[in-house]
Amino acid sequence: MHKQLQAIITLLSLINKPKETMKPIHKTITLLAIAFAGLTTAYAEDPLPSWNDGAAKHAIVDFVKATTETGGANFVPPEERIATFDQDGTLWVEHPMYSQVMYCLGRVPALVKAKPELAKVAPFSTVLEVLHGDRAAMEKLTMDDLMKILAATLTGMSVDEFSAEVKKWLAEAKDPRWRKRYTELTYLPMQEVLKYLRANGYKTYKDGKPFLTKEPKMLLNDNNAGKPEGIHLMIGRRPYAAFGNTSGDQQMLEYTKAGSGARLAMLVLHDDAKREYAYGPAHGLPDTKVGAFTQALYDEAKKNGWTVISMKNDWKVIFPFESK
Repeated sequence: MHKQLQAIITLLSLINKPKETMKPIHKTITLLAIAFAGLTTAYAEDPLPSWNDGAAKHAIVDFVKATTETGGANFVPPEERIATFDQDGTLWVEHPMYSQVMYCLGRVPALVKAKPELAKVAPFSTVLEVLHGDRAAMEKLTMDDLMKILAATLTGMSVDEFSAEVKKWLAEAKDPRWRKRYTELTYLPMQEVLKYLRANGYKTYKDGKPFLTKEPKMLLNDNNAGKPEGIHLMIGRRPYAAFGNTSGDQQMLEYTKAGSGARLAMLVLHDDAKREYAYGPAHGLPDTKVGAFTQALYDEAKKNGWTVISMKNDWKVIFPFESK
C-alpha cells in the first residue's frame, strides 16, 4: 500500500515539471494505473465496511469463503445456499415496539370509530392512551393483547386495500425518536451481510411476525418452534446460516446448526443505548417485553459456538443515514 501511494505522490510532483521530464511521466502513469488498481482491489476486498475488525466479522467472512470455495471440504452447492434472518431487532429497529404493531396501533382509532363500544374495552382503550401520548401505557400491553389488536386491525379488508394502507403508512409514518421513516431504520451492517451473501450465491429469507389470513385466525406463529416449521414449510431446505436476536430465534439457530458441514449461527445483542437501544436482560442489560435476549440464550450461544454480535463493539455505524 505504501508503494502504491508513493507512485501517486511521484506523479503529482512531476505534473508541473519542464518538458524534458515529461518522458518519465508515461512510465509513472503506468505505475499509477497499477497503483489505483491495487487500491481498488484492497477496498473491494472488504465486503463488510461498516463492521469493526473482530470475531463476528471474521466469522461471516470465513463462513462465506469456506462454503463457496470450489473443491473445499465445506463447499455448498449454489442450490443449497440458504440463509435465514429474523426481521425485527435483527434487520431493523424493534423498540419501543415492533414496526408492524405500530402500524396496527395507528389503525385502532378508525376501528373504535366504527365500533364505539371498544373505546372502553382493553386492549383498545390502552392503545388510545398510548396514541394520546401516554408511552408508559405501552408497557401494559401483553402479547395476547397485541395478537387481539393485530387480528382486529389486519382483517376485514381486501389484499389490495391492505397493500395500499401499508404503502401509505410506510411513506408517512415516522419513528418518534429519530423522526425517520421506519424503512430508514434498517441496520447498515446487516444490509452488507445480505448483499455479501447474495453476491456469493446465497438466497436470503426474512421472517416476520405471526402471519394472519383475511379471517381472524393464525396460519403460522413464526416464533420459537414455529420458526423452523415455517422455514421447512416455505423454503423446504435447512439453512446454512441463520441470524436472530431473541430467545424466539433459538430454535431456528438450533435447526440450522444441526446440519452437517460449515454452519453459521449469529445473534444480535442490543447493547448500545447511545446509538440505538440497550436491552437484554443478558449481561445485566435492562429487561424488556419486546425482543428479550435472556442470559440463558447468551449462555446457550457460548456453549454451542454461536456468534453474539455486539452492536456497541462490532458495528462502526448502525443506520445508513449515519454514514452520509
